[in-house]
This record gives sequence, C-alpha cells and structure tokens, in this order.
Amino acid sequence: MNPMADCKCALFLDVDGTLLDIAATPSTVRVPPGLTRALDNVASSLDGALALISGRLIEDLDRLFKPLHLPAAGLHGAEIRRSTGGRTECLDCAPIAPALREAINGLVEAHRGVQLEDKGHALALHYRARPAAGPLITHALAQLVAHHGPGLSLLSGKMVVELRDIRHSKASAVSAFMAIQPFAGRRPIFLGDDRTDEDGFSVVERGGGLALPVGHRHGGHNIDGREPAFANPAEVRNWLDELPGRLRAGF
Repeated sequence: MNPMADCKCALFLDVDGTLLDIAATPSTVRVPPGLTRALDNVASSLDGALALISGRLIEDLDRLFKPLHLPAAGLHGAEIRRSTGGRTECLDCAPIAPALREAINGLVEAHRGVQLEDKGHALALHYRARPAAGPLITHALAQLVAHHGPGLSLLSGKMVVELRDIRHSKASAVSAFMAIQPFAGRRPIFLGDDRTDEDGFSVVERGGGLALPVGHRHGGHNIDGREPAFANPAEVRNWLDELPGRLRAGF
C-alpha cells in the first residue's frame, strides 16, 4: 500500500494504537526497536511534512521517541509544536475547576481499577482494568461536565474517556499544520485507530486527503463505517519502514 506515491503528501500519525501497541497503562507502552529511526527517515523523505497528533503531552512524545523532536500536537490539539525542534505552544484552555477535579477524584475512588491520568489541561479516566465501569464512568462524567465544566467536553476512546477543552481537537491540530510549510499545499494523510481520531479523519478528507484507519472494529470504539487500512500497529510500522524506498522509487 502506498497512497502517497502520486503526489506530495503530509503525514499525520496518531500514536497509541497506531504507532504503538496499546498497553495496560499509558506509562507502560513500549517503542519497538527501529520505529524512531523509521519516523526520522519518513520525515526526511517528506521534507519534514510529518507530525504526531496525540492525546499525550508533547513532552511525553519526546520522551518516547528520543532524540526526535518532531512537529507534534498534544492533548488533542491543545498543545502544538509547529516545526522540528521548535518550541511547544500551550494554547488557551478552559480551566478544570478544583471542585470538578475533586468530584472526579471521588468518582475514581468509587470504581476500583479505574485510573486517572492528569494531564493538566485535560483529564483521562482509563477503565481497561475494569471494562464494565466504562458506561457508568462516562455517564457520571457527562453529568459533572454539564454542571461544573463550562467550555469542556468529553471524548471517548478505547477503554478511556477524556475531559478536554471543547475548542481543541485533532481536526484543529491538522488544520494548523496544513496552514504552514512544509505541510501547506500537500495532500494530508491521517492514520488513527479509534474515535479520538474521527475529527482528524474528517478534516483531511474535506481537504482531499486520505483517512487510513488502523485495527479491526471491536468494542464499539473503532471509527464507524470504515474498513481498516492496517490490521494493527505492527503493519503500520512495517509500512513506515518501506515508505522512504517506495517514495524514492515512485510507487
């Protein structure tokens, strides 16, 4: 598969579930040998038009893919680094009130196995260790946001529900990159694996680009109505390994 051979393209990559295999917790993911080198090679082949688009903090992405400091969007678009090695911009975000944080902490304590990931301007509740708690957690969070979270919204993913600023998304992140060089004027390609990537998929398709889903639908959390382009992150990594050579060969 090489949807990028017939034109100059910009590549946008989700991280967890797309580049990296899902782990029990965000802190236990592993970067397979060779992936960092492959990302560097693909970025060079695309004249730098490659960006990571993630719910993680950009500093976390830098830790994972050290020594690379690729263009990146973190916290679902609330952070952005517009160029390789550039500075990270923290965009304006609606505050998470102390009372809301306290209520969410109480919610976590009431559901054994649910883990809170505090990202500062965003909160993520992971229920992989207790899948049955997912609907209860999501419903309770929706009520809390409705009463105590102006400017905030919920985003559901694979065994996780996140609280974030409603103004920022993977779509806003992709749009920001497509307005600047070296991304501007290229055909956008977005790889992602679940509902958190739907905004990014929509914006690249509106711009004449391609959405390439990763993974088979399961548990209701894959992107509805789309057939996977890649079965799993291992296939994505193999594709990235081969991509620079295919681009050079023009097929």
